Amino acid sequence: MSHDANGRVMVRFGLPEAGEAALVEGDAPAPPGQPTARFRLKPGLAGHVPGCACCVPRGPVAEALSRLFLARARGEVAWFRTVAVLATPAGGAAVRAAVAEDQVSAGRFRLADR
Repeated sequence: MSHDANGRVMVRFGLPEAGEAALVEGDAPAPPGQPTARFRLKPGLAGHVPGCACCVPRGPVAEALSRLFLARARGEVAWFRTVAVLATPAGGAAVRAAVAEDQVSAGRFRLADR
């Protein structure tokens, strides 16, 4: 199932399939014709930055996921129920952290069951 009872979008790791969005780290090639957002990790940043939501800016993965979600909500891109992640191991860890620890991302997205 690609959608849960709360309506959250599934996030999985691997090449995007038809109808899926892509979350791409850095300058890796993006699939043509699919909704895509990119993120770039800052040196030394691999996941969650400790601190409260009021004083710590959202990380690059959370921001990229928000761009995808808002583009979908505004009708700027094709509707998708799954986001495929193309990332390095550090980028993958940052994606897992964003979905688990960023409150906005956790409300909109969920990690796929392995």
